[in-house]
Amino acid sequence: MNLRPAALLALAACAGLAGPAGAEQLLIHTEHSLYRQVLVYDDGSERCLCFTRLCAIGRQSCVDRQRPDYLVFDYTRMMLGALLLAPAPRRVLVIGLGGGTLPGALERLLPQADIDVVEIDPAVRRVAEQYFSFHADARVRVYEEDGRAYVRRMLRTDSRYQLIMLDAYDHQYIPEHMLTREFLSEVRGLLEPGGIVAANTFSSSRLYQNESVTYASVFGTFYNLKSNNRVILADAGTLPDLDAIRHNADQLGPALTALGVSMTALLERFTTRPDWDPNARLLTDQYSPANLLNTGP
Repeated sequence: MNLRPAALLALAACAGLAGPAGAEQLLIHTEHSLYRQVLVYDDGSERCLCFTRLCAIGRQSCVDRQRPDYLVFDYTRMMLGALLLAPAPRRVLVIGLGGGTLPGALERLLPQADIDVVEIDPAVRRVAEQYFSFHADARVRVYEEDGRAYVRRMLRTDSRYQLIMLDAYDHQYIPEHMLTREFLSEVRGLLEPGGIVAANTFSSSRLYQNESVTYASVFGTFYNLKSNNRVILADAGTLPDLDAIRHNADQLGPALTALGVSMTALLERFTTRPDWDPNARLLTDQYSPANLLNTGP
């Protein structure tokens, strides 16, 4: 999910406008699923999936209809920064489908990989297939269930992944049971030694301090990439240093650039410097107040 600045959100909600050029949003599909309202808008050259009318809280996924391989959102480009830590994963797990942008990019970038996608809402999968050209196949498999339940089920089968991407959102924020130390410990247990987790969060969330110390309690030092969104890149073993990341960037640069990733901008965002209160309270299964705290700026 991509979060817009508050001023743009207000403009979109009040004037019915969206997108950097202020193009009028055309609603082309809406339905109520068991979990949420699912809407698709055409917004200039972009087609976007939203969980609120006029995308008032944010856009879950967007594609450029004229350049379908181009990554519209900055956060998706940062999520692919995980490949600079683990350039050739053979098994990949993506929790949260949206419009299928990340699984599609990974399928193109990693011809050797098997990709499992978990999405709780069948309506989101239908919309991704009908309006965003997403298709499951022998290499990209979709499981319709809760992401945490899937992780626990895979732990019982001794399955392991080299790369796990956490990108599950409801209409406001990450589901609270996927924010906790217990969940992140389960995710770490599902990684092979040296495996990487990439997590999409918000850089302006009031849970930022809590999320940061919670990830640090499970993974130790992690890379903290920030724009409007914040992407956490953590390792189940020893975090690769910047020299290794730059080497992988040299190898993967052309393929990532073809998707709209600026390698210079991406590399500049890699930092392990803590910018949070180390004494913030950990998020746990007993304390995860995402439903009580405003996650906006």
